[in-house]
Amino acid sequence: QVRLVESGGGLVQPGGSLRLSCAVSGSAISPYAMGWYRQAPGNQREMVATISGGDYIDYAESVKGRFTISRDNAKRTLYLVMNTLKPEDTAVYYCHFRSQYWGQGTQVTVSS
Repeated sequence: QVRLVESGGGLVQPGGSLRLSCAVSGSAISPYAMGWYRQAPGNQREMVATISGGDYIDYAESVKGRFTISRDNAKRTLYLVMNTLKPEDTAVYYCHFRSQYWGQGTQVTVSS
């Protein structure tokens, strides 16, 4: 059974940084695309960053230059380093795997 567990969310001031992790169990991750998505209250879930099995990376325009997605295939873990955080980055962040699996989400709140 595939399971995704996100961690690393929290409350941070504007301009601060966080690193999210998504640990995968029940499957290898190296051949597969993975991604981070987020959903703010009242909004639809949106793509933040994705990384393919061949390490092709794509970012939402709103996070380019501030966020970095990466993966450690040996640890079966996906990361998202978020720098220069803004209040509009506040959302629940979800890990997505193999176009079908979702984690439970981790809350990121950017506020002074």
